[in-house]
Amino acid sequence: MAEIINLRTARKRHARAAGEAQAAANRAQHGRTKAERRTSEAEVARLDRTLEGARREREREQD
Repeated sequence: MAEIINLRTARKRHARAAGEAQAAANRAQHGRTKAERRTSEAEVARLDRTLEGARREREREQD
């Protein structure tokens, strides 16, 4: 037999977990120094350039 639960508390528990996940994402995104952000942006740009340089000519013409 299924367990009986209170839907109001289940909704609150779900909302609290979603809020905590959002807060963790915000901390990860905004909780870095300017130097750390610039370093990660430079790394992403470097990886994009490497990937672009490795593409074949035919694929570049289609894009």
